[in-house]
Amino acid sequence: MGFSLLLGAAAMPLATLTSPDSSAPNQAAGNDGTEPPSTRSVTLTAYNAVPGQTDDSPLETASGAYSNPEVIAARSQDLARELPFGTIIELDGSAAADDPSCGYGVVEHKIGYRVIEDSMNQKFTNRLDVLLDTSRDYVNAEGRKLNAAQVLGVCHGVTYRVVGHVDVNHIPETQEALVALVDGKSSSLAINQ
Repeated sequence: MGFSLLLGAAAMPLATLTSPDSSAPNQAAGNDGTEPPSTRSVTLTAYNAVPGQTDDSPLETASGAYSNPEVIAARSQDLARELPFGTIIELDGSAAADDPSCGYGVVEHKIGYRVIEDSMNQKFTNRLDVLLDTSRDYVNAEGRKLNAAQVLGVCHGVTYRVVGHVDVNHIPETQEALVALVDGKSSSLAINQ
């Protein structure tokens, strides 16, 4: 896509993620405990916790949680039933790799697992929106500095998979803590409930 990552602490990934192992005791699994949950294709975009992209309370999500750009995502209102607040999802943007409007591969290290805690404007359907920080860590081909949300753009055909649920009052604050929760190294996860 023609982006360069600026060097510095803000440009480094916060955690190295591994795929959840469905055979481990505290892992996401299907109803019979052997099959992983199904995936669904959506459009993926990103937003920043700023008044122009949210309501008049940009630091608070629709669920009342803090707008943490490391772990929060919003879902379109048509997905509310299957993705209630507290749902932890894993995203896969590999199918959108050839989409020129999608920079998923460039910012994938900032996406990781996400907790659904926000809701989008009703005009959007079948869409997920990841909250990202406003740091302008990327430079496009024209030399313009961009933040990760701008680089991500609009990604069609991204899949998500539900990997668990967490109480709104116990949302991990970092990707590292969220990974530990999903990987079974923390006891606050309710799998597929």
